[in-house]
Amino acid sequence: MAQAEDAQSSTAPPSPRTMLGTARPLYRWLAGLAVVVIVLLASLLLWGTAMEFPTTVSSSTIQTSGGGTVTLEKTVREVTGRAIDDAVGWVTKEGSWLFESLSTAVTYALVYIENVLKWVPWPAIVVGLALLSFAVGRWQLLAFTSFALLFVGFMDLWENTIDTIALMVVAVTISVLIGLPLGVLAARSQLADNLMRPLLDGMQTMPSFVYLLPGILFFGLGKPAGIFATIIYAVPPVIRLTNLGIRQVPVETVEAARSFGASSRQILTTVQIPMALPTIMAGINQTTLMALAMVTIASMVAAGGLGDNVLRALQKNQPGNGAIAGLAIVFLAIIMDRLTQAVARKRQEALRVG
Repeated sequence: MAQAEDAQSSTAPPSPRTMLGTARPLYRWLAGLAVVVIVLLASLLLWGTAMEFPTTVSSSTIQTSGGGTVTLEKTVREVTGRAIDDAVGWVTKEGSWLFESLSTAVTYALVYIENVLKWVPWPAIVVGLALLSFAVGRWQLLAFTSFALLFVGFMDLWENTIDTIALMVVAVTISVLIGLPLGVLAARSQLADNLMRPLLDGMQTMPSFVYLLPGILFFGLGKPAGIFATIIYAVPPVIRLTNLGIRQVPVETVEAARSFGASSRQILTTVQIPMALPTIMAGINQTTLMALAMVTIASMVAAGGLGDNVLRALQKNQPGNGAIAGLAIVFLAIIMDRLTQAVARKRQEALRVG
């Protein structure tokens, strides 16, 4: 009996409501297509095929000394660009004390790190990084790290590599200090997440060379401008993955901690962040690699480092020197990537065991 009812229900025709719901999207597509056709026909009848955007805001006619006339037009782009220029000029003038203070602090940190790293003999740095690679990885990572550092040294790129590492340390440290709190805020507030998401999208899709412009305007040529551009370019991954890692913590785990009387701060510091640490470390890893890429481009604003070697090789048409400097940057990126991934992997294994 039940099988007969099931067979009858399966062969029964769909109800009018179901048919209407299925056909409604088709009506919407047809209505949209009709609107497009109407707009197309009206545009062709009124303006023809050579229709242009109305970009002119105002126009004025000026008499020339020869008795003729010249028409000057102001476009939307010119007006908008001039407004942005005025705003940037005002910010640069009124915030000069802030930019000078930041520039001094960044320069002091860079010089201090560079002096310390250059004071340490290179064999100690090579052995120390090799042992660190072995501690977090395996023999393969130790061998690659040793080879890469010796390659950099024998190619006479050691000092520029130290400068690049100092730029990386400062840029990544500031990016993490900015990104972690913002990622936590986005994870705990949907409003903050909605506000930050389009900004992060824009920061990640904007061409990297564009970030050099505000760096020059606010800090002038030099390393602070490169650091500023690098931070803007590299900070989105740590914000996004911190947000993602905290949101992926199981709700049952959070509720269990709350049932034991843990406060919101205790839940964040003892439950959510430790469990999200592998994802956060992945964000720091991506931030580090993006910072290295941007530090290289920042050589165009006199930031120094290995990017200078690449830039000079391009200017002098020296592919050999450019390839050597590029390999040094690649080796440095691989070392940083493998070290941070090894730390994240060990943390993830510890969480699984726990």
